[in-house]
Amino acid sequence: MGHHGEHSAYRISVICSGNICRSPMAEVILRSLLEDAGLADRVTVDSAGVGAWHVGGPADPRTLTALHQHGYDGSAHRAQQLTERWLSEHDLVLVADRGHARDLREIAEPGDAQVRLLREFDPEAVAAGTLETDDPYFGGAEGFDRCLREVEAACRGLVEHLAGELTPAGSAGEQGRH
Repeated sequence: MGHHGEHSAYRISVICSGNICRSPMAEVILRSLLEDAGLADRVTVDSAGVGAWHVGGPADPRTLTALHQHGYDGSAHRAQQLTERWLSEHDLVLVADRGHARDLREIAEPGDAQVRLLREFDPEAVAAGTLETDDPYFGGAEGFDRCLREVEAACRGLVEHLAGELTPAGSAGEQGRH
């Protein structure tokens, strides 16, 4: 798995356009699910946007509302823009849509993070061929709810995938220790 040392965490970043809708949603949900799965100390999660429009600002209020309604807290989020070092500093970079994937693959160097569409980890999305997470920014609350459901399903699939990849054989009984 990746190129990190045995004791360092597996580093995931989620990327969208401005880091205020889709990627913070995924960052908050993924972090919460990793905690529930007992993997929080093995995986770090952050997020960024390809553009600098919102750097330093909070997530979109509609993102925060959708998260809150589903039991998540996105209030600590501050938007950031990805840098050229991003791909070398992460193991897995998850993107919201194919445009972001194209942007990142253009600047990727050998040995950089794997770039995948977030919804590749949702078996239903894969089966349906709907691998992009549409930007809810220009719509209403229902778009943010749809986005959250899509992101949550993908994050659940990703956590299952990571649990299989990161749990050493024979250590299944250790999940209770904190």
